[in-house]
Amino acid sequence: MDDRAPHSKLSAEDVRAAAVRLAGHVLRTPTRRSLTLSQITGAEVFLKFENLQFTASFKERGARNRLAALTPDERRRGVIAMSAGNHAQGVALHAKLLGIPATIVMPRNTPHVKVKYTEAHGARVLLEGATIEEAAAYATDLAARENLVFVHPYDDLLVIAGQGTIALEMLEEAPEIDTLAVPVGGGGLVSGMAIAARAARPDVTVVGVETELYPALKSALDGVSRPCGGDTLAEGIAVSTAGRHTLPLVREFVAEILLVSETSLEQAVTLLLGVEKTLVEGAGAAGLAAMLQHPRRFKGRRVGLVLSGGNLDARLLAAILTRDLAREGRITRLRVALSDVPGQLAKISALLARHDGNVLDLQHQRIFTPLPARNTYLDITVETRDRAHLEDILAAVRTAGYDVRVLEPQ
Repeated sequence: MDDRAPHSKLSAEDVRAAAVRLAGHVLRTPTRRSLTLSQITGAEVFLKFENLQFTASFKERGARNRLAALTPDERRRGVIAMSAGNHAQGVALHAKLLGIPATIVMPRNTPHVKVKYTEAHGARVLLEGATIEEAAAYATDLAARENLVFVHPYDDLLVIAGQGTIALEMLEEAPEIDTLAVPVGGGGLVSGMAIAARAARPDVTVVGVETELYPALKSALDGVSRPCGGDTLAEGIAVSTAGRHTLPLVREFVAEILLVSETSLEQAVTLLLGVEKTLVEGAGAAGLAAMLQHPRRFKGRRVGLVLSGGNLDARLLAAILTRDLAREGRITRLRVALSDVPGQLAKISALLARHDGNVLDLQHQRIFTPLPARNTYLDITVETRDRAHLEDILAAVRTAGYDVRVLEPQ
């Protein structure tokens, strides 16, 4: 990775110019203090609701700033972008608003709903490549063949400047912020925000947050090779390579990069929905995930979090919420060993009911079991108030003489 890019060409003045260019064309989203999250984390938490943008993502800012700067000839030729999600919609929307022909290359496995939304903005959508990398290679080749302007999702100075306007708005509305925790994929968002924040307030600390499965920037900064790959809830920041422009900017302006687990991301998404009543995708919850996983790093600080996007699939959200209930001990699968004789199911059901356990599902296991032939396993999915209530039920079942265990300990 070449980290000798001329990052001095990008300044806070470029971010301020972007703010002027974006005024009236992208939403100035609110920055609000969260009393409950502040109590939970031991820090003062301020949330920037970029999930309220029209396309539910901050990506509109960089896309609009890049497109608005095109020359008349470039506008006539048209633009091309590669993305499987938020960048695609941001470019497609603002190209339509500016009257610029747009082509978006998406991997073949992109969910249909994202393809549909991008096409709805008037873009020509091409499904090419099995991976993001293959789609990017196709888009680069097509840009050369059709003389199109390539709009990179993060490694473009005008895109970076557009994303940096978020920091300007946050510090204007909540000047007490002393720390920014920013999701990191390729580094465009954190670079732009860090330049703007450090110019406005040199005492502000900017912390980047990557998922443990894709630690590309942290690895590049540390000079350590870490694997990148796997299915992550934060697919919006699942980037395997640091940008040529963003890496030196992060090296100069960002204090550190923290890594967060999939469990922390799930907990953060659930917490934001439960506490703030706002839907945030995995990448957008990365800042809060860092506060939950690295509490000592933020304790006592006044922390600004960017809820960078809210495009989360409904089925994935349902799975996240259910898994969180399981972690809290509110939904649990129990395995009870029973004699395979009439009346046992009624007895165990009555026992659970007496202790206010709500049975959601029952399954007998007679064949695949090491028990004697006259015995059976009963797998019970039970809903409880909390983990303490679950422990009370387990104790009651054991006192009644049954062998019971939690199938999937949390």
